[in-house]
Formats: sequence, structure tokens, C-alpha cells
Amino acid sequence: MTSLSEAMPRSRRAFHPHADGMAVASFVLGLLGTLVLNIVLGPCALILGATALARRTNRRGRALLGIALGAADLIILAVLVTMDGTVSWHFGG
Repeated sequence: MTSLSEAMPRSRRAFHPHADGMAVASFVLGLLGTLVLNIVLGPCALILGATALARRTNRRGRALLGIALGAADLIILAVLVTMDGTVSWHFGG
């Protein structure tokens, strides 16, 4: 006899209620990472966004935005390191 989880399609079986929260957290961390701590928040946004998508979140758009912003954080970090040799923002001369 097959169990209920084996009889259900994979898309219904793989729902995780915390995936929506992960998608929102990914978006918020990615957005904050563009301003401060991009070396930490960028990778966190990427990981949370990818995990939310893997867990089939209902907020797919926010997870994708979180991934995009996390990647932008790392690009900003690379530009800062290349231009100034530092990982921090500073204004002026």
C-alpha cells in the first residue's frame, strides 16, 4: 500500500509555510544590503531567495527580487573594492 505522500503530486507535497517569510526576508535583506553591509546581506538574500523558491513560495516575485538585489549587493561590493580598495561607502575627497 502506498502512503499519502507518495500518492500526491510533488507540487502539493513540497509546500512549506515558512517559505513566504523567507521570500520577504530575502527582499528586505537585499534592499538593505544595497546601503549597508553588502558583504553579509547580499549572500544572505541570495540564499534565502533560492531556498524560498525551492520550497515553492507563494511570493515568487519577492523571492526573485531578493535574489536580484542580493546579486546587485555583490556587484556593488566588487565595484567598491575595485575602485577604492575598500568595502565601505564614503563620500567626499
